[in-house]
Amino acid sequence: MTDTLTPVLSANWADERAWKITNYERRGGYQALRKALKMTPDEVINEVKDSGLRGRGGAGFPTGMKWSFVPQDNPNPKYLVVNADESEPGTCKDIPLMMANPHVLVEGIIISAYAIRSKFAFIYIRGEVLHVIRRLQQAVREAYSAGYLGKNILGTGHDLDLVVHAGAGAYICGEETALLDSLEGRRGQPRLRPPFPAVAGLYASPTVVNNVESIASVPAIIDKGAGWFQSMGTEKSKGHGIFSLSGHVAKPGQFEAPLGITLRQLIDLAGGMRDGHELKFFTPGGSSTQILTSEHLDMPLDFESVMSAGSLLGTRALQIFDETTSVVRTTLRWIEFYKHESCGKCTPCREGNWWLVQMLKKFEAGQAEEGDIEKMLDVSENIGGRSFCALADGAVACVQSAVKEFRSEFEAGYHTPAWELFPYAKSALFPVKTAGGHA
Repeated sequence: MTDTLTPVLSANWADERAWKITNYERRGGYQALRKALKMTPDEVINEVKDSGLRGRGGAGFPTGMKWSFVPQDNPNPKYLVVNADESEPGTCKDIPLMMANPHVLVEGIIISAYAIRSKFAFIYIRGEVLHVIRRLQQAVREAYSAGYLGKNILGTGHDLDLVVHAGAGAYICGEETALLDSLEGRRGQPRLRPPFPAVAGLYASPTVVNNVESIASVPAIIDKGAGWFQSMGTEKSKGHGIFSLSGHVAKPGQFEAPLGITLRQLIDLAGGMRDGHELKFFTPGGSSTQILTSEHLDMPLDFESVMSAGSLLGTRALQIFDETTSVVRTTLRWIEFYKHESCGKCTPCREGNWWLVQMLKKFEAGQAEEGDIEKMLDVSENIGGRSFCALADGAVACVQSAVKEFRSEFEAGYHTPAWELFPYAKSALFPVKTAGGHA
């Protein structure tokens, strides 16, 4: 495993008008498509399988294997759906990727659709990011004009129509089956599985749902080969990925590096912690993953290592918090988000997150009572694993890991407000004005 940045998806981000098809083609864009169209669909699937590419949206399921689950004897149309509904606190890799390099996603979609024998593809994107929607729509128009989309692509007889669909801003639609319901024009709520989308997904037809980064990684794999991709990363977590660092680092941003890089290395790349401070805790994969501490600074950031530490690599959204941060307050803010974004379909999630917020507010205000920690953990136990999707599990992970790592801060909530122990102005990234107008 190398310890340096490996710009692949982000290689052209600094180019002038990087998002234009002319710049993308100048850098070799759409050559992988030409190569793929000379291969059989099964050969494309096998190349992605051999590369070891695992889903970059959180679960880490092997991408090529997911494609192979599509039953080709099903007479219904096959659909490819790209999940661009990036919504989780701290997760911010797909939006800049689509903004700076939309054509790598478009090319990846065309190759992936060819592999699963799909003639219809969709990009489901958050409705709030209007600037990104327009950027994607422009890229799709350019691809149609250049003959990469539409009928008889590059004279090969392969057809593909691609639609950019804007969602209405519901976090739950990042869950693949809720996304499919929303795409069909219904209220976005998770479906009971089985059947899985590969068998009965969009319009009850075979469907593959992949994350933006997963699909965008395909052109380079086809162009440079599975062996090239396997040369990066670790034994079971191959390739490169975009790591998003936010919070208390000197230079937050996106860092594309091999899987297996450590947080210490990433923090160094980000200019270190902010002056005079040290790491207290972090999320390895967004707010729905269990928090880890400074003990894990040198842990390889790959799927297996992070799971062994009791968390998940997720979307590699590394929220970095220093010693000025109240774990109680941070957990409360996360659970307020999950309470607000619960679709309400499952009672444990809908009611349980509401109760967790009420309890956490008491801990924050220093008004909790003896036994409230156990009560909060008991409520968490009755939420996790009892809903249609992973939203509830993510919320529970916040609470359980926070208590596990920093129980003393919750015990302090029996008598002292969190804002006295950890004045919030000290952890703020920007000046905070009080009622008196002072920072």
